[in-house]
Amino acid sequence: MNNDFMLALDELCKEKNLDKATILDALQKALIKSYQKNYDNEENVDVIIDEETGQIEVFALKEVVDEVDDTITEISLKDALEENSSYHLGDIARIKLTPKNFGRVAAQTARNIVIQKIRDAQRDSLYGEYIERANEMITGTVQRQDKYNVYVNLDKIEGVVPIKEQVPTEEYPANAKMKFLIKEVRNSSKEPQIVLSRSSQDLITRLFELEVPEITDGIIEIYSLAREAGSRTKMAVFSNDEGIDAVGACIGFKGIRVNSIVEELQGEKIDIINFDKDIKVFISNALSPADIIEVLVNEKSKKSLVVVSSDQLSLAIGKEGQNARLAARLTGWKIDIKSSEEYESLSQEEIDEILGLNEIDEEASEVADEDDALDDEDISLDLDEENDDTEDDLIEDSEVEEIIEEESDDTVEDIANIDSTVKAYEEDESNED
Repeated sequence: MNNDFMLALDELCKEKNLDKATILDALQKALIKSYQKNYDNEENVDVIIDEETGQIEVFALKEVVDEVDDTITEISLKDALEENSSYHLGDIARIKLTPKNFGRVAAQTARNIVIQKIRDAQRDSLYGEYIERANEMITGTVQRQDKYNVYVNLDKIEGVVPIKEQVPTEEYPANAKMKFLIKEVRNSSKEPQIVLSRSSQDLITRLFELEVPEITDGIIEIYSLAREAGSRTKMAVFSNDEGIDAVGACIGFKGIRVNSIVEELQGEKIDIINFDKDIKVFISNALSPADIIEVLVNEKSKKSLVVVSSDQLSLAIGKEGQNARLAARLTGWKIDIKSSEEYESLSQEEIDEILGLNEIDEEASEVADEDDALDDEDISLDLDEENDDTEDDLIEDSEVEEIIEEESDDTVEDIANIDSTVKAYEEDESNED
């Protein structure tokens, strides 16, 4: 290598945003391996690259010893001093080598290293760019489609739409421009893998953020969203500004905003409703376009019973139950829909069963039974303690009796002793007389 190579490397590093020191370090390690491989040499060598001129020097590293046992790893003190007079025993001598045609080997190795580093830098750059855009929307051009995947050109890289992220009712013709959600970014040894989605709920959110500036500005917020990709989507929105109608803003003048999104989704229907803090109102809105007569709810179990007129029952349930299913997912509540005639025929116990109120009563009963059982145990323990106390009292009473008996015996002995003393005294008095 020469000075021209180093100048070219400087320009390449600036253009591709590469670290020159990293490339030179990798090149140095590669040249060591190339020397050992091409020259069938097991010597411990070091390669020095001049960053200014590109000059390459190869050195063998050998230990300075008195007697040489291994010529590959050792050198005598005499020979070492011929190389450098400052060497001493035990030092590592650097012996310059001049391998034949090593310049050609170095040039080829340098070329391969630079190419590999450029590829690595491009891969890392792409990965860094797209990993930051995960869960964002991107526009791409459909290239081709096989049995399982759709391949999309994203300009800098190719993205893949796996079969589970595709919408069964959609078509993906070649050269068609479409919007996708960046579902996942995976790093690999070749290039990042960009997994795209057309079926994700987040794609709907990103489309409305694009079409409705009020959502981007935070004036209108999407509370929840339920989607059956390719068929229908329900979306609940609310406004942080009382002067702005959230649903109207999402629909747009003459439906221009929502129609643009429906067109992008190839005809998927979109229902936009108002979110309400009153769950009864929210459930009624979620079941639109059906008219609701009454909503009964159980806050604890999140179960609800919705009453509609007979002619509104099929509309509330929807085709194959889709409207009720999406409403339940949108609100996060279990929704049971009955016609007014069916509701009137229900007993209070059946209504409680639907709302899960019986479950609460059963739980309360179980808790009460547990409390009663605990009380019985406490009473039993108290009785046991009382019995123990009684036994203790009996023991104490017997001890008292024993003490009394002992004291009585002592008293009798004392009286007998007094009597004998008095009698002896009287006898002494009579003798004196």
